[in-house]
Amino acid sequence: MFLSVLDLFKIGIGPSSSHTMGPMTAAERFLREVKRGDWPRPKNAKIVRLSASLHGSLAYTGIGHASDRAVILGLAGYNPLTVDPDKVEAIVSRIGETKRIQPKGHSGYTFDPAADLVLDRKTPLPGHANGMQFCAWDKDDTLLLKRNFFSIGGGFVVSEEELQRMKQRAERPAEFARVPYPFANAGEMLSMAQESGLSIADMKRANEEISQTRSDLDASLDLIWETMHGCIERGLSQEGIMPGGLKVPRRAKKMYERLQEEWRLNRPNPLLANDWLSVYAMAVNEENAGGGRVVTAPTNGAAGVIPAVMRYWQHFYPDADQKGIRDFLLTAAAVGGIIKHNASISGAEVGCQGEVGSASAMAAAGLAAVMGGTPGQVENAAEIALEHHLGMTCDPVGGLVQVPCIERNALGAVKAVTAASLALKGDGTHFVPLDAAIETMRQTGEDMSERYKETSQGGLAVNVVAC
Repeated sequence: MFLSVLDLFKIGIGPSSSHTMGPMTAAERFLREVKRGDWPRPKNAKIVRLSASLHGSLAYTGIGHASDRAVILGLAGYNPLTVDPDKVEAIVSRIGETKRIQPKGHSGYTFDPAADLVLDRKTPLPGHANGMQFCAWDKDDTLLLKRNFFSIGGGFVVSEEELQRMKQRAERPAEFARVPYPFANAGEMLSMAQESGLSIADMKRANEEISQTRSDLDASLDLIWETMHGCIERGLSQEGIMPGGLKVPRRAKKMYERLQEEWRLNRPNPLLANDWLSVYAMAVNEENAGGGRVVTAPTNGAAGVIPAVMRYWQHFYPDADQKGIRDFLLTAAAVGGIIKHNASISGAEVGCQGEVGSASAMAAAGLAAVMGGTPGQVENAAEIALEHHLGMTCDPVGGLVQVPCIERNALGAVKAVTAASLALKGDGTHFVPLDAAIETMRQTGEDMSERYKETSQGGLAVNVVAC
């Protein structure tokens, strides 16, 4: 199985990869199809108005996850990678006032967010919980083009046809034949590592370098870490109340200042490791909640776990270097790709076990690898971390990626370090294979009520409000 590290770690904006980055990307894809014009329509027909509707989980938590703003931005021609988070509010406000969008390369269209963007909670689109529909109309309100897209987690977007192909494909896709180490599960990954004598990071690198040069890959990995590190730094410097109406204050800066003071005074702190991991993770997810620049790792809702563990390792491990940073990301991506291929990283599909659980497993694997772990120990670390997130629901209060999401990332980072430590103290042999944990997560997600899968209809999302 091959999923590029650059697909798994996408640079974008918060607060959600599936609910913000996904809809923005889908809207951008629809715009491209509109511009191509290779679709049947009456002669001389001209598009003058666009509309969109969000369905399923996107409709239930669309406002809290900024899905509405994401669609507006996407139809206006912006994408998650390049849009300036500081200008989003002004762009959305201007479109709301003018009721018109002018994407680059287009003649411009009427688009009134109040009328042309609908959050439809009554009509799910068959195939996936995160469905959206885009339409193009002529001056007489005749429908010229309609397309459905689905946001399947981690910023990945597929069309209706692509989703069907994904579900029907029983054979291994063509990319398996192109890469030297086409592992589709953890068992195959370990067998290939044993046969080749390579680390998981080295095998992942060999697969990546089929389609790009080593220098280009390293530059991309360095940019991913630079963006993660920058997100931590911004999060540690910001104060105030996060948007959305829950009035949740940012806490990372004050926690960081206290830790620095203890550090300077050499004051004993038996919770030191947990505190540093927590403050780094919370800094990232507070930035994410505020719509800042983040990296899907593997999603925005779980974006703090991997950066926190990497920064912790960089801070406290004297031999930490840039090669280790790259190996960490490659190892984490190898594990994340297996999870996505065999289960899911989407909270709307399997709950938060697929987001923070996957992130914790990826982080544990990466840390075990850079701490000198064998492939068996790395796989064991990932399994321990994932196993102890099984069954975790996605129940964001108010549909916002704040409570319990921010603290949940902190705990995911702590579990990742603990899992790596436990695995490194063994020889790699263990009772539950990672593949079994992944399959269990998939089955648990299928059995889980939709109320606990990013709809804010169950769990803390209803009980906190009732208190």
